[in-house]
Amino acid sequence: MSHLVLTGYKNLQKILTSDSYRRVPTRFFCALLQMSHNNHQSPAPGLMGLNEVVQVLEDLAPLSLAESWDNVGLLVEPSKPRPVKTILLTNDLTDNVMEEAEAVSCDLIVSYHPPIFQPIKRLVQKDWKQRLAIRAVEAGMAVFSPHTSWDSVRGGVNDWLVGGLGRGQVSVLSQAYNNTKYTHIVEFQSRTERLDSLLGELKALDPVTTVQDTHRADDDYTQVRLNCSDSVLTPVVDKVMQHIISCHSLRILKLEKVPLLNHGQGRLGVLDQPLTVATAVQKMKSHIGLRHLRLALGQGCTQESFVRTVAVCAGSGASVLKGVQADLYITGEMSHHDVLDAVAKGTSVILSDHSNSERGYLAVFRDKLTQRLPANVTVMVSKADRDPLVVV
Repeated sequence: MSHLVLTGYKNLQKILTSDSYRRVPTRFFCALLQMSHNNHQSPAPGLMGLNEVVQVLEDLAPLSLAESWDNVGLLVEPSKPRPVKTILLTNDLTDNVMEEAEAVSCDLIVSYHPPIFQPIKRLVQKDWKQRLAIRAVEAGMAVFSPHTSWDSVRGGVNDWLVGGLGRGQVSVLSQAYNNTKYTHIVEFQSRTERLDSLLGELKALDPVTTVQDTHRADDDYTQVRLNCSDSVLTPVVDKVMQHIISCHSLRILKLEKVPLLNHGQGRLGVLDQPLTVATAVQKMKSHIGLRHLRLALGQGCTQESFVRTVAVCAGSGASVLKGVQADLYITGEMSHHDVLDAVAKGTSVILSDHSNSERGYLAVFRDKLTQRLPANVTVMVSKADRDPLVVV
């Protein structure tokens, strides 16, 4: 008998031994106990719970790839667990998208842009983002945001965007690195009899500090190699110096971050077949699904000028594209002065408006996610989601 059922029986026993139980039908207590058990049981066989689906999402695009300033992952978690049967993918969570989610009885909304970004001190109706979070909670819907983890991951938003111009050699503009909590290796010799005491003191400084290796140097001394983070390096070294007989036995090594190949922000494509600027514009219109794009021709360029190298960054890409040598920049939005800088260097610029440079990837991700989930889970791309700006 499970703990929950056992607890239910104990509570039921207390009720039945009270003076008032005879006034209530026995079937009421049986139904109450069954309801309590059903509310806490795991999803039925063949169905996936929220945690399982979130794990699949994180496997497809690890959250460690997201920028440090970003707010990614599970943002809204219902209090009552239920199987995930319907998932709605959207670029932005708006009132229209929430109405769509409610209409299809959505269990999980995957919103590319995080609807909760800045710290929240209260949940009130006058703020539209807080209002949407409240509606999600009331409907028992979870909300997950991948944002820049989708930008960085191989095969993600930026690879989809650069692929709109055709085949070519693609590289990352801003390299992603392995996210490790350790920044240094500290090596030293400690008196063997005092080693346990020293390691205890180091662990107290920071639980993250771990011993990588120990081996006897001789009968009296043990060689120690440990990992530590930059934040505790100074106090760690101070403790070590109190236990070693000579500073010559101390060595500190700085760990370099390991690059994650093909992961990172932005992409630089060298096209197998050069295109004219005019052809590049037409290809991107078809790829993104827009009738109009904004174009700034680089100095000395015309629409018949050839494009061999293209740098792309979905969303607002000026900071990633700045200084990159390419015939063409493609992004969602750039400031007036950033566009002028690019044009002055002979680089043409295509702008689609922010979310238009990202939204098309939702259909690609739907197919990836569907392959990883049971057939009884429906993955939908929002029909109500759209960029707030239109050409009129």
